[in-house]
Amino acid sequence: MLGVTTKAKEFMENGSKGANHIPPLAYRNPRFMESSEARPLRLVGEYLEPQARLRRAGVQHTVVFFGSARILPREEALRKLRALEGDGKDGSSSHGAAEVKRARMDLKMSRYYEDARVLARMLTHWALSLKNGSRFLVVCSGGGPGIMEAANRGAHEAGGKSLGLNIKLPIEQKPNPYITPELSFLFRYFFMRKLWFAQPARALIVFPGGFGTMDELWEFLTLIQTHKMGHSVSILMYGSKFWKRAINFDWLLETGTVEKEDLKLIRFADTPQQAFDITRQDLSRILGVRPVVKHPFL
Repeated sequence: MLGVTTKAKEFMENGSKGANHIPPLAYRNPRFMESSEARPLRLVGEYLEPQARLRRAGVQHTVVFFGSARILPREEALRKLRALEGDGKDGSSSHGAAEVKRARMDLKMSRYYEDARVLARMLTHWALSLKNGSRFLVVCSGGGPGIMEAANRGAHEAGGKSLGLNIKLPIEQKPNPYITPELSFLFRYFFMRKLWFAQPARALIVFPGGFGTMDELWEFLTLIQTHKMGHSVSILMYGSKFWKRAINFDWLLETGTVEKEDLKLIRFADTPQQAFDITRQDLSRILGVRPVVKHPFL
C-alpha cells in the first residue's frame, strides 16, 4: 500500500459500501437546485420554460388584466352581506358595524369582478372572430382569485383559451379553475413573472387593486415611457372614479413630476362596452387585424 493516502486506503477497504452509489446529475439534484449558487439556473428556467410552452401552444399576443385578488363575485359578496345582516335581525349579532360596512363595500366593489368577466368575454369573442387563429390573441391574468379569476372566467365562457401567470407566495395562491390547463404557469420570481406579463402583451386593462396592481401598472408605464417595451401597448384604467381618487394624476402634472405627454399613455373606461371599444380599436391598429369575412350564402 506504499504511496496510497489514508483516504484512498479507506475508500479501497470500504469500497463495497459506496461502489454502487451514483451521484445525481447536477440539474436533478434538488439540494443544489434550491441553493443560492443555482439561482441563475432557476432564473433562466423561468424564462425558457414559459417561452417553450407558449410557442408550442401557438400563443402570440395577450390582453393582460390586472386588479385586486380580494374583489368578490357579486353572488358571493351578496351572500356574505345577507348572512351578516340576517344574523343581526334579533339584535343578537356577534358582528360589529365595521364588518357589516366592509361587507357592503365588498358588494359595491363586486361590480368590477362582473365587469371584468363581461369584458374578457367580449374581447375573447372578438379575438376568436379574427382570421389569425384562436390563439393569436388571448386573455392573460395573474392566475389567482378576484379580478384575475374574472378575466379567465370570461374568456372561458366565450370558448377561448387564457393564460394564468401565478406566483409562489408565503400564503399559497392557487390557480383559479378557469385558466386553460396547458397555459397555467407558476413563478418563483416576481420580476420573471412581470417579464412574461409584458413581453407578449399588446393591451393592459387595470381594474381597481392594491399594492400589487399598482406595482404592475407603474412597471408598464415606466417601460413604455422610457421606450424599453419594444412594442406598442394600449393601457386602459377601468373605473375612473376609483383611480382618480386613488392617484391624483392632476397633482403629478401640476408639480411637474410628470409631463402632459406621459398622461396620454393612460385612458379611462367605466363600462365593459366602452373598454371593449377602446381596446379593440387600439389592438386593430397595433396588430393590423380585422374580423373574418363571412359569406353565409356560399
